[in-house]
Amino acid sequence: MSDVPTPEVDVVIIGGGPIGLATAIEARLAGLTAVVLERRTGPVDKACGEGLMPAALTHLARLGVDPAGMPIAGFRYTDGVRSAEHRFRTAVGRGVRRTVLHQALADRAAELGVQVRRAVAVPPVQQAGGVRVGDTTARYAIAADGLHSVTRRTAGLALPSRGARRYGLRRHFAVAPWSDLVEVHWGPSSEVYVTPVAPDLVGVAVLGGRGCDFDSAVAEHPALAARLRDAPAISALRGAGPLQQRVRSRTAGRTLLVGDAAGYIDALTGEGLAVGLAGSRQAVAAIVRDDPAGYDAAWRSATRAPRLLTSAVLTLALSPARRAVVPLAAAVPGLFGAAVEVLSGTASRPRGAAVPAR
Repeated sequence: MSDVPTPEVDVVIIGGGPIGLATAIEARLAGLTAVVLERRTGPVDKACGEGLMPAALTHLARLGVDPAGMPIAGFRYTDGVRSAEHRFRTAVGRGVRRTVLHQALADRAAELGVQVRRAVAVPPVQQAGGVRVGDTTARYAIAADGLHSVTRRTAGLALPSRGARRYGLRRHFAVAPWSDLVEVHWGPSSEVYVTPVAPDLVGVAVLGGRGCDFDSAVAEHPALAARLRDAPAISALRGAGPLQQRVRSRTAGRTLLVGDAAGYIDALTGEGLAVGLAGSRQAVAAIVRDDPAGYDAAWRSATRAPRLLTSAVLTLALSPARRAVVPLAAAVPGLFGAAVEVLSGTASRPRGAAVPAR
């Protein structure tokens, strides 16, 4: 008799953040059984821009998830002298606090019978016909354990970072949003993002190099600093980074990587969650097909457009041409608008297919 245990579930998901929970929901909707392993309790917060692009809302709606937030009509880039603005043509995004998004996903996962076990994640162990993660056995493991994924590293899938290292900082301010656009304040060495997330709240995120200081970055933009001067900060300063994470593959045997664990370029275009949701859909589809080896190519195909654009913008941001980004966007609004439409995920969506703000 074989000493290899019969898999307990179809898929064990390592990490119960938004992408981990979304992957579990994907699995249940595909008729698979799923267990999520997560050591933290309650809604999980992290440093992020909190803007959901229309493509991300489309993915969430398909999962039956509709988090409350504020409408995002597009983007505005400014360097204090020039500005470039583009409103989405066929859809609306949404600013959603990370904790609100996490709770909405957790509620939907529970509704579908997903079990969340409080456990410290350990590397998956490959077995005949399955994997074991701690005390849980499954046909497949999906790692959604974040930017600094232990699974990615222990599976030998991580590659060394290249070029400048970038970091993110975020906190919230109690002030009514003054725009329905995500504002990107482009400074000499950092970017400051302002996202409406509630009727009386904005999220402010800073992206920059090692040692980037939140208050100093905001102070480089006098108009923004004036708006925030008397607004109470109601959340602790959170940080993340280094942001760039490279992988040699997103599959190792019966273990698949999703979300930030699957590789990350930068947060400057705000498409991270949409890419993560698209990847989780492809991972579950590969498991349904019993074709884990095909997942990496499917992931690349599903996320190609935003990844290429993010890489291009990051190259400009880290080059001597950095100061020309906003003047170029203002001088060639059609190019700026086309880039925003690619990131929104609505470039090929027919009119009338917009996702309404809630």
